[in-house]
Amino acid sequence: MSMESIKELCRKGAEAKFSIQGLSADAKNEALLRAADALLRDSDIILRANAIDCEKAEKAGMSSGLLDRLRLTEARIRQIAKGVKEVSLLPDPVGELLEEFDRPSGIHIRKVRVPLGCIGIIYESRPNVTADAFALCFKSGNSCILKGGSDCLHSNIAIAASLKSALKDCGITEDAVGLIESANRADTNFFMQQREYIDVLIPRGSAGLIRAVVEGSRIPVIETGSGNCHIYIDRDADLEKAMPIIINAKTQRTGVCNAAESLVVHKDIAEKFLPMLRSAMERCGVSLFADSLSIPYLPLAGEATEEDFAAEYLDLKLSVKTVSSVREAIDHINRYHTKHSDCIITENPETAEQFLKEVDSACVYVNASTRFTDGFEFGFGAEIGISTQMLHARGPMGLRELTSYKYLVTGTGQIRK
Repeated sequence: MSMESIKELCRKGAEAKFSIQGLSADAKNEALLRAADALLRDSDIILRANAIDCEKAEKAGMSSGLLDRLRLTEARIRQIAKGVKEVSLLPDPVGELLEEFDRPSGIHIRKVRVPLGCIGIIYESRPNVTADAFALCFKSGNSCILKGGSDCLHSNIAIAASLKSALKDCGITEDAVGLIESANRADTNFFMQQREYIDVLIPRGSAGLIRAVVEGSRIPVIETGSGNCHIYIDRDADLEKAMPIIINAKTQRTGVCNAAESLVVHKDIAEKFLPMLRSAMERCGVSLFADSLSIPYLPLAGEATEEDFAAEYLDLKLSVKTVSSVREAIDHINRYHTKHSDCIITENPETAEQFLKEVDSACVYVNASTRFTDGFEFGFGAEIGISTQMLHARGPMGLRELTSYKYLVTGTGQIRK
């Protein structure tokens, strides 16, 4: 796409936000149901487009974990459509009264929830994001401009066409969702400069993508995080409980941001636990990279480096660190994690409470898989991403996180003295 065509796409999105903000909840819900039906209706077209993307990715040597994120199936399209329908069933946040009060001057003030405006979203290798992002932005009264990665270009074009057809059938502007149909990085950089039209930018993808957007954007950014998620096996852990959690967090889907990438083990249970881990990970095909205290119990493991401890592998790999205390475990996690999701396995409530308070992550778990960090699992519907920053929103971002607020002030002729 030319820079002029990208600018025009953003301009149309900025104009569309005003008409979207004026839609009733019923009108938005009807359009979402139509969009879900359109995705199912066009599933053959979408799958053919996705096959082109997957074939290209395989030839380029894409890892199995990333290829899994890219690949669509009939079942996954049904799941995407179901997610869009589920968003239609969620309460509409727009107009929600947050506060209401009177001032001594006699003015009456209401604080109400309003859309953010026109939201730009930059993402990689996840065609489901095209539908998820549209559904959440649209239900929360926002227009959106989407820029997917080159890996999923054909898939995104097909999905966006289905969404636009549903909007058209409902008499709603198709500019409520715009797609930058480009595989050019220069176009992404140009998109990030469109502060005149885009109110907020949300990146979803690798640490490199997120860093590039944060550093290169002129538009305010909500930073969604990469996932170097840790599991700490405490000295008071139930080891039979620990292993299924680790296997689930590491292997259920390796190419997602809430998969476990790092394991921390208390030295008092290392001799018993680490051989159990070795056997389980060998069965699952997971390669281990361990520190000097762990390697004696993991003879086939590679030697862990600083890069391993900080890595978001998105692959069947796991770093292992042995520590002497919960204090050392927390310090290690806070040094190397990405503030996404971290877990402790323990039967000691005091240790669990310390971990919950002191680990600086958006989501902190006790005795549960990090794979639960997800909009659907939290009951928010499809998520726009997992925010790892402190401002505005943190954790899975659903409808409410795509709104801001404004103050509505009513008087009877008051003037300030």
